[in-house]
Amino acid sequence: MLVLGSAQVEALLEPDALIDALAAAMADLSTGRASAPDRIAAVVPARDAFLAAMPGHVPSSGALMSKLVSLFPHNAGTPLPTHQALIVVFDPKTGEPTALLDGTAITAVRTGACSALSARLLAREDATVLAILGTGVQARSHARAMCRVRPIRRIRVAGRDRARAAALADELSAELPAEVRGVAGYAEAVEGADIVAAVTNAVEPVVRRAWLAPGTHVTSVGFNPAGRELDDATVAEALVCVESRHAVLAPFPAGSNDLLMPIRDGVITAEHVHAELGELVAGSRPGRTSPEQLTLYKSVGVAVQDAAAAALVVTAAREQSIGREISLR
Repeated sequence: MLVLGSAQVEALLEPDALIDALAAAMADLSTGRASAPDRIAAVVPARDAFLAAMPGHVPSSGALMSKLVSLFPHNAGTPLPTHQALIVVFDPKTGEPTALLDGTAITAVRTGACSALSARLLAREDATVLAILGTGVQARSHARAMCRVRPIRRIRVAGRDRARAAALADELSAELPAEVRGVAGYAEAVEGADIVAAVTNAVEPVVRRAWLAPGTHVTSVGFNPAGRELDDATVAEALVCVESRHAVLAPFPAGSNDLLMPIRDGVITAEHVHAELGELVAGSRPGRTSPEQLTLYKSVGVAVQDAAAAALVVTAAREQSIGREISLR
């Protein structure tokens, strides 16, 4: 069995190849070729936390794997990330376990990459202003990924702690071809942005329709069982796209309050979900139809994303003779 640590995974995961692999994986999912059952979880009430299992099979990547991921929100602000994960890769022909990977890095990178895929499919081609709402791991991942699919020239960062937003802006300025600055609040970050990336653990919405300019593309990946990132009006007025209708509308721990709450309250129906990313990739559903249209990608994270990323990492590791081989027998 090949064993790869976080630094090795990060070095081996090529961002542009990942976005392309995710497009194929999402198409597999939407056409029924891929298998990705709903996430299940063991809860840890004392820590408002859970440990989830996410198996997936993606034929286009030749990938069969399962991820174990913990979400411990009280780790925020400590040396430990809120999301920590392991991925076990299996041979899809024999079922033999073949690799063990750090999944924390994969979770971070693939989430931002799939949001970038949504921007490639839905954001205006001339999108140059990006708002990042949040200051954690996903804020970094999304800023880096969005710059790969659109000509981002200005980035505004906002979070609960303005000092952390300013520090992240300084960090991103040193590595991205854009002017990056921290701002005082979410409204200031969102106003006039072409793309808004919400990456928070918010209970109350950090994206409000009144702040959004015509033609904005919104991505929302945040998860909090007690709340949501988007207000009702944003969801109701947007062209809504998801990874999987079944997953996003499923109960905890798979689905999203950002859609389940407005459905519960009669603001929208389940039919308001316009398309899955895989349907946009395949061309079976249309995307943006006008420059002024508000578009929304609501992500809950699905196992085919991890499978596609893990397959890329393992292939590159074997080609470059990176990692350690161990025997389980």
